[in-house]
Amino acid sequence: MSVETKETTGRLPEAIPHLEAHVLAELSHHRMKYSGAGSTIPPLILGVQGPQGSGKTYLTSILRNVLQAPPHNLSVAVLSLDDLYLPHDDLVNLAAAHPDNALLRGRGQPGTHDVPLGTQLLNQLKHINDAQPSASGPATIELPQFDKSAFGGEGDRAPHGTAVRAPLDVVLFEGWCVGFYPISRDEVERRYARPIRGLGDDFLCRKGYRVEDVLDVNARLTQYVAWWNLFDAFIQISPPDDHPYDYIYRWRLQQEHDMKARNGGKGMSDPQVESFVDRYIPGYVFFGDGVTEGYEEAPGRRVLPPWLGHGLRLRIGENREVLGTSTF
Repeated sequence: MSVETKETTGRLPEAIPHLEAHVLAELSHHRMKYSGAGSTIPPLILGVQGPQGSGKTYLTSILRNVLQAPPHNLSVAVLSLDDLYLPHDDLVNLAAAHPDNALLRGRGQPGTHDVPLGTQLLNQLKHINDAQPSASGPATIELPQFDKSAFGGEGDRAPHGTAVRAPLDVVLFEGWCVGFYPISRDEVERRYARPIRGLGDDFLCRKGYRVEDVLDVNARLTQYVAWWNLFDAFIQISPPDDHPYDYIYRWRLQQEHDMKARNGGKGMSDPQVESFVDRYIPGYVFFGDGVTEGYEEAPGRRVLPPWLGHGLRLRIGENREVLGTSTF
């Protein structure tokens, strides 16, 4: 089943009212923090996390359109974690430099993104409303785009991005591992030894992922914490507890088929999609609960996510129907 669209159903996806209400409530709270301060109000930066194929990118796009339309008339920018992947040549070089780490064979895991670029863009977006308009107009930031169909589905950064201009009310930063935090070596080893629900007891070994590979990605994930520190609020799109991972394969395959139907068949084969999703599963298993738990910065010192108390979890079923919502 394809992701439901407004064009095919004549109505908005059922998730949108929940997401819309959350963003508006958080924006109101955000603006109250700056009322009377005599300074420009920065945009609300809201993270959106969900597994591949769950519809997070599509829902984020629809949410932006709803917020920009009457009666809200907000200025909204969307930044995708996928658009921060390293260019293709750099991804190839990264894999070649770490030939024994199967998790770095292509885009996906922390370490395959352009962290300096992401840091620069998020800080620019955070302060975009501070800048004084120049003779050429308001402050402008170009957000990159990543072409996932390039190089047989391996992907590459597109030559041109999308310009966003001040003033901004909301920035939606969406991605599969947005809000994930590193864990301790002992915890990596404990989770590595446990079976993965729905995928078998020996999934990690069967796919060739060593504990050393996970520890490498874990170390690279520490660089992303500075990004998360800039967030004000959060939305998490989650599969049901009894199918935490297996639905992801089905969703991502549908997504690839939809993309290839639109672009003339450019993209990954079905076996390539399965291998592609395989490489992401350790990220969910080892780092996914950081969205609500944060991370242990030092023994006995846990740092909680800055969005706690401002998070919405949207539970979806096999066909991406809304099963329920909760706050965190």
